[in-house]
Amino acid sequence: MVGVSDSAGTLAWPPGFAEWSFPAEPGAVRTARALVRDTLEEWGLTAVTDVTVLLVSELVTNSLRYASGPIGVRMYSHAGPTLLVEVSDPLPDPPTERVAEPDDEGGRGLQLVACASLRWGTRRGNTGKTVWFELSLPG
Repeated sequence: MVGVSDSAGTLAWPPGFAEWSFPAEPGAVRTARALVRDTLEEWGLTAVTDVTVLLVSELVTNSLRYASGPIGVRMYSHAGPTLLVEVSDPLPDPPTERVAEPDDEGGRGLQLVACASLRWGTRRGNTGKTVWFELSLPG
């Protein structure tokens, strides 16, 4: 299947798969949120749009904080009753989940992923790591 590419590095196939690559720059989070939101609305998955956008935002922010290379975001909705989302970066070390204190300004990203998703995890690749999560789809 052939994807369509645009200037933001988007590869979008018919509903079921979308993939983007972002430079490790502050605008990546805003761009990722917008593309994920627009894609899920196109796919008719508005019921999971807000939580997906939130979790992608947290994971892309983590990648920006610790990695210096490109950040990839992939979404799959054809794997049964779930939406699978992956965020990749070139840093091989898996993220560390920690318990944030009430007054901490950060440190809750992975807690949000763990609490809001059906399942989540990490895996190493040839050029870095991927953090993934699954959300249940309605119906």
